[in-house]
Amino acid sequence: MKQLALLLSLIVSTLWSANTAQADEEIVLGLSQDKVAITAQFDGSDILIFGAVKRETAIPDSDLDVIIAIEGPTGPVTVRRKEKKFGIWINGAALEVNKAPAFYAVASSAPLGQILRRIENERYAITIDRAIQSVSATVQFGNTQAFTGALMRIQAENGSYQLLENAVEVDQQTLFRSSISLPSNLTEGDYSARIFLLRGGHVVADLETVIDVRKVGLERFLYNLAHEQAPIYGLLSIFIAIVAGWGASALFRLIREG
Repeated sequence: MKQLALLLSLIVSTLWSANTAQADEEIVLGLSQDKVAITAQFDGSDILIFGAVKRETAIPDSDLDVIIAIEGPTGPVTVRRKEKKFGIWINGAALEVNKAPAFYAVASSAPLGQILRRIENERYAITIDRAIQSVSATVQFGNTQAFTGALMRIQAENGSYQLLENAVEVDQQTLFRSSISLPSNLTEGDYSARIFLLRGGHVVADLETVIDVRKVGLERFLYNLAHEQAPIYGLLSIFIAIVAGWGASALFRLIREG
């Protein structure tokens, strides 16, 4: 019954969006940078996202809201719960999330609960919890929400998950801008940037682009070596460790003799 109600709501939402298409609103987007280079000195980066709404008709009477979502590469994540046994903390029950983004930031022009209808969130997977895909059945108990919440909390603490409400500025229902900070612990890959225009809680237009995040220079060489030539990378690491140890020993010997 609940699924039927959700399906009916989705149909109504789709019809509503079709009826409001006469506004002919489109997104014209700009980024301060569409490539991010990760180097040894990389300590994070700010991306300025700005744009305008292109329309052929007069501005509708309802207020315009904007949501910007940036999502990094996704992959499986295992969340473990710590349990105290015999006075020590050990890994207890675990939950495997099938698909979770390495980075996810949502910026909006107003609190999401006020501008985004649940059915639209289901349809476009905008909020952080919707970006985390279904979980596996490896967990041995029923409450999986606690593990998903723990994953979101941990990622939020290190800056990888960000909820930035009231962080998008909208001017004259035509221009918008926002700045999103990328942390230093970025994962290499393609980052999807999605922009949504909303009126009355419904998405009336959306646009997606890609931000390229790559290692460069020595970091690129070492990354490729570790993933493509693992034996050579291992031998090189051992050689560097031997040379560093010998150099430190020789330096201490000289200091002692001097």
